[in-house]
Amino acid sequence: MGAKEKYNRVSCIYDFLEAVMENSAFSRYRMILMKELPCNGKVLEIGIGTGKNISYYPSSVEVTGIDFSIGMLKFAKKRQKAFQGSKLTLLEMDAQNMTFESNTFDAVVSTFVFCTVPDPVKGLKEAKRVLKKEGKAIFLEHMRSQNGFINTFLYLANVITKPLFGTSTVRDTKRNILQAGFEIEKEIHLVFDVVRIFVCTKKT
Repeated sequence: MGAKEKYNRVSCIYDFLEAVMENSAFSRYRMILMKELPCNGKVLEIGIGTGKNISYYPSSVEVTGIDFSIGMLKFAKKRQKAFQGSKLTLLEMDAQNMTFESNTFDAVVSTFVFCTVPDPVKGLKEAKRVLKKEGKAIFLEHMRSQNGFINTFLYLANVITKPLFGTSTVRDTKRNILQAGFEIEKEIHLVFDVVRIFVCTKKT
């Protein structure tokens, strides 16, 4: 079973499964991310999931949210009324093969997504393609640590998360971002070096 099918199946209980982490930490991380977002313009959220970022967007932005799981998008649509921006569009779309024209968006956002995209570098290159030159990409992600002791626990977690959700806890996401051609302007460590925010730009 592929990741898309797995998320369709789990969509009805996904928010419940993450409720403790969302209330204790993730909601705060989302607010930190939004402070890095441009004050206006067109924003693409890759892997919008059940729409947990929707209520955090500033009122001056126009957001397009994509996800490969129609099950997750059904729950995101229920959160549309919490959106305070000028326009919100939700689309079923694969991050690895977007149908948008190049240089469309002023900003690209993802939260805990590129741990799941099957080919993360391909997905990140697509994010760069649809971003305007000098545009900003902000990635909130969890990844492999540079600390071997911490990685022991991450590899143990990976035994569960990989088959269950298709989610890797041990990807080198920073390397993937650089390999995709982004320039990292700021790196914010939230939980050791495992959970980080990368604020990136597209120079070329």
